[in-house]
Amino acid sequence: MQLDGVSLRYDTAPSVLHGINLKLNAGSFHFLSGPTGAGKTSLLRLISLSLPPTSGSIRVFGREIDKINRDELAGLRQRIGVVFQDLRLLEHLSAFDNVALPLRINGADEDETVKFVADMLGWLGLGDKLEALPSDLSMGQRQMVAIARAIVGKPRLLLADEPTSNIDAANARRLMSLFVQLHKLGATVVLATHSETLMDRYPYPVLRMTAGRLSVPEVGPPAGRARPEVEVEPDSSARGDDRPLPEGSLDPAHVHRARRG
Repeated sequence: MQLDGVSLRYDTAPSVLHGINLKLNAGSFHFLSGPTGAGKTSLLRLISLSLPPTSGSIRVFGREIDKINRDELAGLRQRIGVVFQDLRLLEHLSAFDNVALPLRINGADEDETVKFVADMLGWLGLGDKLEALPSDLSMGQRQMVAIARAIVGKPRLLLADEPTSNIDAANARRLMSLFVQLHKLGATVVLATHSETLMDRYPYPVLRMTAGRLSVPEVGPPAGRARPEVEVEPDSSARGDDRPLPEGSLDPAHVHRARRG
C-alpha cells in the first residue's frame, strides 16, 4: 500500500487530510495514533478503498486505484479486512452469520465455514453466542464479532479502528494476541488507538496524525523501544489468550476448495 500526496475533503468542507505520503510494506504492523478529529478514521477509509482521494494517488497490491475498473476494485477490497469504529454488524443476522458472511460471499465450502466460524467465535469466548443477534450482545461482544468477521478470511491487509475501545483489559490482550498472530502469518496490520499503554506493551512503529497531517516514524522502532518481535504473555483470566488460534481459522485456502454453483 502506498499513498503519494493524498488529500481528502468531504463535499465542499475544508480538507480533513493534507498531503499524506505513506508506504506500508507487506507484512508490517503499525499503530495509528492521534487526538480525536485528527483524521485517523478518514485515513483508514482511504486505505480500505472506501473513499477515493480528493487529490494524490493510492497504490494497493501493486495497482493504482484510479486506473482500475469497478470489478477490479471490488476484488482488491476483498483482500482487506476492516474493523470499523461503528462496527457495522448486520442487525438481522446472528453473530455466527455476521462472521460467516465474507466467506460465503467468496464461495467457501459451507461445512468448512461452519467449522471455522464456530472455532473462531469459540476462541474469542463467544461459543455460547453463535445464534445471538447483535442486539442481544454487549458492546464488547459486538466488538469481538466485528473483529472475527474482519479476520476470518485471513486478509492481506487488516485495518482496525479503535478495536479495543469497548472491551476490558483481558479481552484487549486476547485481541492483540489475535492481531499479532495474523501479522506473523504475513498480514499487514494498521491499528488505530488512543491507548499509550497498548502502544508501550506492543512496541510496533507508531504513525501519528495531527490536524490531518501524518508523521511517519523512522525505519525501526523509536529509541528506547524494543524491536517488534512481540510474544503475548499468557493471562489465565482471558480464556483463549494463551492458546494459538484454532487450526485453519485464519487459513484462506478453504475459501477456494469448493465453489457453490
